[in-house]
Amino acid sequence: MTQTPPTPYMSQVDRPSMPPGYGLKPPSEGHGLLSWDFLRTRMEEAHNYWLVTTSANGLPHAAPVWGLWHRDAFYFSTDPSSRKGRNIALGRQVVVHLESGDEVAIVEGRPERVQENELLDQLDALYFRKYAFHLKGTPTYRVLPAKAFAWLEADFTGSATRWRLRA
Repeated sequence: MTQTPPTPYMSQVDRPSMPPGYGLKPPSEGHGLLSWDFLRTRMEEAHNYWLVTTSANGLPHAAPVWGLWHRDAFYFSTDPSSRKGRNIALGRQVVVHLESGDEVAIVEGRPERVQENELLDQLDALYFRKYAFHLKGTPTYRVLPAKAFAWLEADFTGSATRWRLRA
């Protein structure tokens, strides 16, 4: 598939680093490297997302959230006093992934609280269109991808793709 730059901060697109036993094919074989549009489309169309955070002592916490993929970033809300909210306040990276193991999309990045009123208005309208629920008035976070991964389960060895991005 053709690689078009997903964002102004695209750095590198390649196969994920895995032990030889996984049998990843060269990027020219199988489905080849997937396009950013593959990841973008799945993130835009998903209804539920899994958000993984870590506590101060490194314990993982996974929780389903509603969210939006907008301008090549993931947006979601949570109460700062929730477990994931307290974990986010530690300033560590999070993982966001979809429910499907057949068409995988995974994003890693550091969440930041959204403060821009115009953007919050846009997100609220998009969120209401998607979930019939208003986002406005709740703490909203943006995850800019530092790394992203995608693959097709049916051709894992020939489609596994990693994007390294720079914020």
